[in-house]
Order: sequence, then C-alpha cells, then structure tokens
Amino acid sequence: MYYYIKNTLEKTKKLDFKDGSGQFVAVLTSAEWLENRDKFDMGIEMDIDLSAIHSTKAEVNYDSLTGTFSIPDRDNISLPNTNFAFALDEKGIVFKRWTMPSLERFIYDFLEQIVAHDRIILERVDKELDNVESSILDGEGKDPSQRVSRIRSDLRDLRTHYEQLIDLGEELEENENDFFNEDNTRYFRLFTQRVSRLRDMTASLRDFSIQIRDLYQSQLDVKQNRTMALLTVITTIFMPLTLIAGWYGMNFKYMPELEYKWAYPAVIAVSIIIVIVSLLFFKKKKWL
Repeated sequence: MYYYIKNTLEKTKKLDFKDGSGQFVAVLTSAEWLENRDKFDMGIEMDIDLSAIHSTKAEVNYDSLTGTFSIPDRDNISLPNTNFAFALDEKGIVFKRWTMPSLERFIYDFLEQIVAHDRIILERVDKELDNVESSILDGEGKDPSQRVSRIRSDLRDLRTHYEQLIDLGEELEENENDFFNEDNTRYFRLFTQRVSRLRDMTASLRDFSIQIRDLYQSQLDVKQNRTMALLTVITTIFMPLTLIAGWYGMNFKYMPELEYKWAYPAVIAVSIIIVIVSLLFFKKKKWL
C-alpha cells in the first residue's frame, strides 16, 4: 500500500519517484520490499533480516535511516512480540488527519499508536497490585506470589521495550542525515518524553511489586512467630505437669504418696493450679 502525505494520507496505486510528488508512506510485505527496494534508492548499507528482529532500534546508513520495531502484546506481554522493520529518508518512509502534514508528524503519530493505551494498562496493573496488597493486609489466605511474579516479569519486559523506544526517539531527534525539518524534530522529543514517563511509571510499579512480595513474606513471618509463640506457651505450661507425671510414674516401693487417700485429688489440684498460674503469668507478660 502506498500513500502520499498531504492534509490526509492519500492512497495511491504506485509511487512516481521522478516527478517529486511529495513525501510518501509505503507499507509493504517482505516479498514486496525485496521486489521493489531498488526503486526507493535509499542507500541502505545492510538489508534488514525480518526473521531476526528482537528489539526496537534505529540505525543510521549512508543516505537513510533503518530500524526495527518489536512490540509486546499489551493484553498478554508474555506472548511473542509483533515485529516489523522500516526504512526512511527525506523522501518518505517504507514500512488521521493532522494539522501540519509532514513526514515527521506521520512518524510521530505512528509511534504514538504503539503506546497509546499503555497508561491505561499500567493503571490497571497499579490497581491490581493495590488489591493484592489489601488482601495481604486483611489476612486472606491466598498466596499472591505467582501472580505478582508474573506482573513483575511483564513490567521488566515493558521497561526494556520503553528503553528501546527512547533510544529510537533520540536517534530520530538527532536528525544526523538532515532528513527532517528541524522545527518538526520536536515531535520526536515529545514522544521520547512521553515514553520516559511510561518507563518511570513501569519502574515504580515494579518496585511496588517487590514491596508486595516483601510484605507477604513479612506477614508469613508474623503468622509463623505467633504459631511458635503459642506452641512455646503450651510447652511451658505442660512441662511441670510432665515432671509430676514422670515423677510419680517411677513406681518405687516406698513412695508414701501412693498410699495416701487424698494423693490423687491433690495431684489434680496442683496440676490445675500450675496451669492457672502459668496462664495468668503469660497474660500479664502479654505473651498470649
């Protein structure tokens, strides 16, 4: 598909490179590019291998600018990225309506579409992490570690993607080959600033996810400490009773208590008194 950059993108069946009809946009398949690349005469030093795209970047050639996009699926970041390449010079770019039609504005609008809904996605992640934090503080038993770990991994991938977009925007803003109108390179600066804010937001959310992991671990530690404290109290209370049971379980022949009529009720009373005194002591010390 071919377009000329006018007040809108005007679709055309083919491009006329001789009459200088204006700047253009070409959207081609790999086969179409291989068939027609010589017509564009962009001075590309090294062709792009579409099967080996792994990142978003831009490279300066002798008389052109080439690069690739590797864009995560915002609905499921763990899925394979959408990959494509581009090549541009002062005549146009190969790969809405705006107030000032220009090649720079087209590239800006195109780049904006890549991150158009990212703030909404990050706000949704922020809200989900808030809910996870609230559930941890409320003492709900469900373990959020796996989900938080997945969110942290997705945020790491997004941060890498944003850093690549920032590098791309800065490369376009440098305008090393003077393809762009200097007054319009501000579009690339605006894009870079927007992506920088998204990157900072992503980094903040990733730190938040780490804090949630630490919060969940601390809550587990508190529960374990309470359990250990309860077991310690129970063990301490029954230690004197165990001693009494062991002492009178020896069954020596000359143990006078074995012959007393009130020996058994006395041992029961002593055991109850020991339990009550122990409970009052632990209560006073606020160990219960």
